[in-house]
Amino acid sequence: MTKDNSIRQAGISRRYFLQVTGAGLVTATALGATGLKARAEAYGKFTWISPRGTLEVLDDYPYWAAKKAGYFDGLDTDMQPGPSDGTATVKFVDVGQADMGFPSPGVFSFAIQNGMKLKSVFHMGARDTFSIAFRKGEGSNDLKKLEGKTILLGSAAWQSITDPLLAAQGVDIKKVKYVEAGWPTWGTALAGGQGDAALSWEGLRAEWIAKGLDFEYWLGVEHSKLPANTFVVRSADLEDADKKAFLEKYLRGWAMGLEFGYQNPRAAVEAVFEQFPTLAKNLGPELGTTSILQQINVFRGDMDKRGGWGSHDMASWQGFFDEIHKIGQITNPVKAEDVCTNDLIPAANDFDKAKVKADADGVKLSEGFAALDVEKIKAHLFDSAVK
Repeated sequence: MTKDNSIRQAGISRRYFLQVTGAGLVTATALGATGLKARAEAYGKFTWISPRGTLEVLDDYPYWAAKKAGYFDGLDTDMQPGPSDGTATVKFVDVGQADMGFPSPGVFSFAIQNGMKLKSVFHMGARDTFSIAFRKGEGSNDLKKLEGKTILLGSAAWQSITDPLLAAQGVDIKKVKYVEAGWPTWGTALAGGQGDAALSWEGLRAEWIAKGLDFEYWLGVEHSKLPANTFVVRSADLEDADKKAFLEKYLRGWAMGLEFGYQNPRAAVEAVFEQFPTLAKNLGPELGTTSILQQINVFRGDMDKRGGWGSHDMASWQGFFDEIHKIGQITNPVKAEDVCTNDLIPAANDFDKAKVKADADGVKLSEGFAALDVEKIKAHLFDSAVK
């Protein structure tokens, strides 16, 4: 396949976003029969939608670990992959086809820009998960060297992620070219010599190694102060007492799953692998554990300075909104406290941490996982960073 046939020039604009909004909706049937029906009490079945177009990844390990451990306590929950269009995770929530989305800050900003009444209620990514991948020997920690170069994206919507990331590092984003190389093929395109760099993120680095994609990375977790992906809901749901109570209980399940994964990352990987045998076969115990450790570093952040799992650092969010206003990604200034809230965080973190630790420690690991040296893996988590 030639370069011209396999990838196409990508750019994102409000016009593009609205075109996708109009043409990209999936019917309620695709999300389950309850998608657009009036919910009986609070939500009925509560639907969370992925930003990736797939659930067969380790990124959502807190949910699968919590579900296996019974931490959702009888709540009727559903996980949906959604389409691979990067903006679907906010569009579906906005129109009631899902109840919670997991957008990057950039995609969340497009929701705000286009008048979607959404609010961030649980900030998963305490550190910036995003990175820039380079072919071996071609990377640099000075991202200004990307001016005049081409960056590959899996979705055109991801430009809303890369633009502020680059701008915050002093890059003139008008001098950077983006190419939409498709999901899940943009990493393969980089390895094949197309483009100069590609957007990546923590956890995915290990998954790419499993696919034979061995890159070096400028790592956001080391160099960026911007926030990462977050859970968003309709703002109106926070004004409904029953729905707010449901959300607190639901997010408590996620928080307990996060704590479980922190206490026993190998057991959390096994919970995901039990759900997705193909993923287990493709990754195996060592790369699976490597992937989850990368993500735990992002999700946990500096917990001593946080209000618990999911707590927003408003200064980081305000810095992001100021940056995207400066580069024209949003037309009006945004105050972080208007679109992000920590109101649900105390209740979400109100659980017995000692019990969760005991649950995690009590898991009998399979032979392959039991043989792993977690501390050794941690020591090499950033070996692929640009030196």
